[in-house]
Order: sequence, then C-alpha cells, then structure tokens
Amino acid sequence: MTNPTITIPLDPQTAQMYNSASAEEKCKMQAILGLWLREFLAGEQRPVQQILDEAGRKAQARGLTPEMLESLLKAM
Repeated sequence: MTNPTITIPLDPQTAQMYNSASAEEKCKMQAILGLWLREFLAGEQRPVQQILDEAGRKAQARGLTPEMLESLLKAM
C-alpha cells in the first residue's frame, strides 16, 4: 500500500535541497515532517520547543545527523 501524498509550498532553496537529496535522506525528512505534522495537527497543548525536541530525538534515532540537520536549517 502506498502512502498518500500531499503538496507543501516551500522556499526555492529548501525545495532544491530536498529534490537533490538521496532517497534515504528524503525518507528521513518525510518521517520528521510526518511526526511533526501529526503532533501539531492533533492539537496537543505542549510547547512548540518540546515538540521540536522530541521530533529531533526521534529523527536522530532514525539516522538524521547533526550535519544533515544543519544543512536543512541553513537552507531555510
């Protein structure tokens, strides 16, 4: 079964970085975004920083390196 696809507008630099990422890196980014969106849209009343910290821990556990994260953040 295939996962549904959504479209999210991004700034050109971020979109270019995503499009040039490897399949493995794209999977990791999709997992991070999915976790963040799920928690955000669920209406949890936790502080944003707490949600981001948790998403960061989960992303790191799934193989996202600090270098990859820094590269993504610089693109924003």
